[in-house]
Order: sequence, then C-alpha cells, then structure tokens
Amino acid sequence: MSTTVKHERPGVYSSYETSSLTAAAAGGSKVAVVAKADGADGETVYQWTSYSKAAADVGDCVLSQMAQLAIRNGAGTVYGVPAGEDYDAAFALAAALEDVAVVVCDSTDLTVQQALKTMVQECSGARRERIAVVGGMAGESVSQLVERAAGLNCERVVLTAPGMGDGSGGAMCAAAVAGAIAGSTDPALPLGGAQLYGLAGLECSYDDSEIDLLVQGGVTALEMLAGSYYVVRGVTTRTTTGGAADTTWRELTTILVVDEVIPGLRDALRAKFSRAKNTAQTRGAIRSQTVMELEKRVSREIIDGYEDVTVSAMEDDPTVCLVEFAFTVAHGLNQVWLNAHITV
Repeated sequence: MSTTVKHERPGVYSSYETSSLTAAAAGGSKVAVVAKADGADGETVYQWTSYSKAAADVGDCVLSQMAQLAIRNGAGTVYGVPAGEDYDAAFALAAALEDVAVVVCDSTDLTVQQALKTMVQECSGARRERIAVVGGMAGESVSQLVERAAGLNCERVVLTAPGMGDGSGGAMCAAAVAGAIAGSTDPALPLGGAQLYGLAGLECSYDDSEIDLLVQGGVTALEMLAGSYYVVRGVTTRTTTGGAADTTWRELTTILVVDEVIPGLRDALRAKFSRAKNTAQTRGAIRSQTVMELEKRVSREIIDGYEDVTVSAMEDDPTVCLVEFAFTVAHGLNQVWLNAHITV
C-alpha cells in the first residue's frame, strides 16, 4: 500500500509499500507459474515480486497462492501465466519468457505434465535452459507416483510428493520446491534438507522404505519434522534410458550444474567474440577464455575438474570455431556413513 501524499511545501518526501511478504530473494532466479486464475484473460503474463501484487492482479486464487510460495521460498521474480482449459496457450507464453530458471504448473493431469516436459525440453534446446516442477494427485500411492515419474522420465522435470493435507494435491508443494530451486545460488548444493516455507500440512508421511522407492523411482519426497517442512532428496524423474535403468541424471544437481556451466560459457564467449576472425590467434584467445571460465567453476566447487580443451576451425565450414572439452560435475553430499570398530 503506497502512502504518498503530495504537498506544495519544498522538502524531502517518501513512500513505502507493505506486503504480507518481504521482498523477493535478491539472488533468486525467475520462476514461471502456470496455473488457473479466475477472471484472468489467459493472454497476459504478470510479473510479481510480492504476494500483494499478485493478489491485486488476479485475486486470491491458485495462481497467486503458488506465486506466494515460490517467492517465499527463494524466487527472485515470479511470472504469473494464467492457464486456459488446455494449458497449451499458457505454455506457449511461458516458453517465450527469457531468463526463466524454473517453470511450475498446477495441473496434476499427466498429459498436461508431459506437455510441460516437452516445452522445457524445446526451450532448453533453443538455449533457454529451465527446469519444470509438478506435483501428484491427492491420494496417490507410492507405486502410482513412481508410475507417474516413469511417464515423465526427464532430467528436466521434478515430481514432488506428497501433496497438501487439505486434499488439494501437489501444486502448492511443487511451487514451494520451485522457489527453493530458484533461490539456490550454488547448483552443486543438494536440495535435500532444504526447508520449505508457507506449507500447512502434508497429506501423509513416508517411512524409510517408501522414501527409498520414491527416490529410486524419480520422485522428490517432502517431509515434516518438528512442525517444519523439508525436502528429503532432490531428484529428477529421469531414471531410465532406452528402457534400461540409468541413474546418470537422477540427482537434480547434475542438470543444474550443466545448466550453469554450458550457458555460462556461451555467454562469456558471446560477449568477447561477437565480432572476430576465425584465426589461430582468435582460437587461442577463445581457448584461454574457456579455460578461465572452467577454472572459475572449479574454484566455486561447481565442477571437480576439466580436461581436453581444444579449439579448432571446422573442416567443412571455416567460419565455424569448434570448442570441445570435458568436465566432471561436483556431487552433493547426501549421506555420511560411520563405520566404527569397537574394542570391548
């Protein structure tokens, strides 16, 4: 609420805005929320950094409530995208947004979630890398959730469970997790153990054997401990390749590190070599810049190391410079095992 009052007397005046939330996270990435909103025209994309602004634009609805949770858990900016009946138009609007790190959707329909998966894959293929977060239906069993994850099976899609205790399903929990992903400043830091804010009860709790099945099946489980809510372990739905079990992309940190390293290198080389000749001298400079960018990520412990950095002109197209390298992602610490040798 603004408190500006206009006077004619010379002086220094001020105004302020109050909100049920403090400002969005200063370092948080941008999140696009695709959800139902009563009265919204379905063609407008809103930009919010507080719940009060979201509620003023679209009212107290699923869209604004999910935006609130994303902001509260770390998102720097939320784009509100009202969804129509089939979600296609909303996904097209979200796909056109720049600098979005995470997209979260309120739908628990597997077909809609698969359409969201296709959207983030196409965006990532067009150099607009992003992660999708979705939730399950109310009352889904562990086996049903694992089956849903298998129907998505993508390193860019995160499926959260359980849903809210009010029977509304997993949309709100997915929004909170999306905010937590966007709020992390270190892609190699595991999401497991991250506290989630703004939730009000989970529909169930999982025992260790159920959590084992969920994690192995590509489901990011949540839990309540001492009245607070936490992510058990952040994983993607990618658990198989060509029908065979494959854990390469299961950890969420793997794709987050890749999405930091590759676009970061692209941006650095684009900024320095937007107009250059494909000569030996330029290629040497490109290699030096590539090594410097990789060294930065080694020092930040985002990657463990790199090797085989080569830069060459393509044989069949002398206007193309080919940069090749290999790197090893830094892995998060999920467990510590104590092996005690006791003498009595």
